[in-house]
Amino acid sequence: MTQQEIEFARWCVANDIHRFYVWGRWKQVRQQVLDMDHNECQRCREQHKYTAATTVHHVNYVKRHPEMALDIWYEWHGTRKRNLISLCHDCHEAVHGYRKTKRQEPLTEERWD
Repeated sequence: MTQQEIEFARWCVANDIHRFYVWGRWKQVRQQVLDMDHNECQRCREQHKYTAATTVHHVNYVKRHPEMALDIWYEWHGTRKRNLISLCHDCHEAVHGYRKTKRQEPLTEERWD
């Protein structure tokens, strides 16, 4: 990322995060990631399921790491890892913890007398 892009991402985090997600540069990178992943959810793919990806997820969140907001890859302890991955809506919500599975109570009490 250029210094100007980093400064814009930081400004968006501080003032209006929506501006980042409608920014032309982000839309280009987002499309590049979707194309790279063949518009397929990478989390579902790990489970041998095909689901169309609708979202590009930041592994290193924009709010915590605006300097990495447009980086597809990053390096961690000498290992190259993905920063941006294609996910379906359900997987994206699951990754962020928006969907918590509710524990269902049994319909009837089971007894073994």
